[in-house]
Amino acid sequence: MSLKAVIFDFNGVIINDESIHQELVDEMLLGENLRPSGSEYQKVCLGRSDRACIRDILSLRGRVVSEDYLNKLIKTKAEAYCQRIEQLETLPIYTGVKEFLAQIQAKEIVIALVTGALRNEVELVLQKAEIAAYFSIIVAGDDIQVSKPEPDGYLLAVERLNRLKPALGLQPSNCLVIEDTFAGIEAGKRARMQVVGVANTCPFHMLQRQTNWTVDYLLELEIERVQEVFEQVNI
Repeated sequence: MSLKAVIFDFNGVIINDESIHQELVDEMLLGENLRPSGSEYQKVCLGRSDRACIRDILSLRGRVVSEDYLNKLIKTKAEAYCQRIEQLETLPIYTGVKEFLAQIQAKEIVIALVTGALRNEVELVLQKAEIAAYFSIIVAGDDIQVSKPEPDGYLLAVERLNRLKPALGLQPSNCLVIEDTFAGIEAGKRARMQVVGVANTCPFHMLQRQTNWTVDYLLELEIERVQEVFEQVNI
């Protein structure tokens, strides 16, 4: 078995924007005459799509909304997120992301991205950070109805990469996932992929219990060593 694809999460792996998302969810709750809760946000929203986050955080308060109304809330939040990003003088991209992407590309390993964030949010950040060209495909929150920890996004990424590059013959066992939350790690594992936990959001020791590799920073991950392990192990 060989390593053929590295699949990145977005929020918490590429960009340090969780505080922006929490502020926007808090604003949405206040607009609904509901009180924000930081601990509730951490429990309900980390690593999950806007759809799942907003639906469930409202549901916990006894508020059930229609799909049309939910879509309206998601759209409003996405527009506000893009406005915030455009206003930033410096994007909060994690240190070493571009260098790490270049290392992977140099080894002719395909790069993809799977996220619950909406496509327009992702593309805006990738373009502004000048890293969009590294990613062969993006599976965004617009593309899937379910959120991590369901594995659907990662499995769809394999399907789309095989469509784009038929000669690749990609299987989940050829993929390495890079995640920062427990929901994302579980999604990668359920897709039968090996997972790297990067300790941007959760403590190193907690990630270490659930992942194949754990690092404090992306550039700490030795791709050559990972490739060797893939060659030796069958999942």
